[in-house]
Amino acid sequence: MTTSSPSPGVLPPAPTSVEPPPLSFNVPEGFFALPLAPTPQERTERAHSFVRELYSRGDEKIWEPAAPYYAAIAELMAGTGVSYAAMGLFSTAGDEDAKGDDVAADTGEGDDGVPRHDLSGGAAQCAFTVAAVPTDQTGAQPTGTRTDIVAQGILAVLASDPHNDARWLDLPCGPAVSCITLREYKLNPEVTASGEVTDLLTGQIQVHVPFPTGPFTAVFTLHTASMDYWAEFCDLMAAVLRTVSFTDPLTNTGSDANTEDTTPNDPASPQRTNQ
Repeated sequence: MTTSSPSPGVLPPAPTSVEPPPLSFNVPEGFFALPLAPTPQERTERAHSFVRELYSRGDEKIWEPAAPYYAAIAELMAGTGVSYAAMGLFSTAGDEDAKGDDVAADTGEGDDGVPRHDLSGGAAQCAFTVAAVPTDQTGAQPTGTRTDIVAQGILAVLASDPHNDARWLDLPCGPAVSCITLREYKLNPEVTASGEVTDLLTGQIQVHVPFPTGPFTAVFTLHTASMDYWAEFCDLMAAVLRTVSFTDPLTNTGSDANTEDTTPNDPASPQRTNQ
């Protein structure tokens, strides 16, 4: 899954040779980060770890053929600007009893100490990506004014599409723009359990957060077909956004006030999600 960027006619792209400044955030338990890495060897190593975590109740018969598939996906994403991608899997078993409870995500550990996740009772799924998109926010204006101008431009572009629900957000890290899009697809009988044409409703939440520290905009995208849990996914996205920081977690320096030490792969979150 890739993220979309604002129209370059409205927001001229920054030079692609510029590296994005630090960006950090927290994700909840139940997120499995895809093996993004700069080299094939690193992607292969991470893919083997990824499939063992994702299919934690599997064995080598499942892991061995799955690892190259996810390594290939990571390779395809390497040139798209996506810096973080994850699959979110959350158990829907016992919804009524567990709704709102702060329960542990893991159901136990195997002999190798790896948590075993039980999704046999059903699962709500989502795809989550983060990309740093070059945008032109240089100028003589104060930093806060520049990020406001970029956010206003993004809002104008997204709001011009009548199918988008685009809104201004004031996050702890600065101004942002959210865009919610619902789409319905018709599935052919060949791919449905009932053998009949089926309508599939999907939802996407995309949030654009201009960097206050450089000519980039962070684009957070969550996409799901588990629409029975749309409200929960909206809450999950809101929890992630509250942790966004442009402070370097290693040096604790940056221009925003959020000094929490966070990293994209940190499973901690202000909101715990049942898995």
